[in-house]
Amino acid sequence: MAFGSFDSKGPGTTMSEINMVPLIDVMLVLLVIFIITAPLLSHSIRINVPQVTAQPVEQKPVVIDLAIDPSGALFWNEQPIAEDELPARFAAEAGADPQPEVRIRADVETRYGLLAQIMGAARQAGMKRLGFVTTPGQPAPGAAQADPAAEGAAPAVQAPAAPPAASGG
Repeated sequence: MAFGSFDSKGPGTTMSEINMVPLIDVMLVLLVIFIITAPLLSHSIRINVPQVTAQPVEQKPVVIDLAIDPSGALFWNEQPIAEDELPARFAAEAGADPQPEVRIRADVETRYGLLAQIMGAARQAGMKRLGFVTTPGQPAPGAAQADPAAEGAAPAVQAPAAPPAASGG
């Protein structure tokens, strides 16, 4: 708001200062309200909660390890299996509770088409948990290695790694 002043500057000048008194009053009212309501917010109701001594149920996750070697042979939990048996096995496992997780360990040289067929058969059977096992920390096969010492040399290519060993679980 602009107020007139009683200075000798003339009748047309206005005061251009912010009046802080109303702001301080509002702040003090809010402070009093918070001081009064803060103890009321920490009030709790005492209830007697039942005591139990039951042990939690430990359920080990069920995992199906499906390995594919470079020639395309399939292994279901380290046991050889024919490709035409997969849909029946997937259908039998899809009805289990909890549903197992299918972990596919494929060789680097495995055809993409075979992997797509296996994933499609698992989805058609109703498998919801599907994953791939990879070896961490290694660059992708065929990726060029940057070596600042050999600028004019051809890029080095890493040989494909062997598939990881199966877990004992």
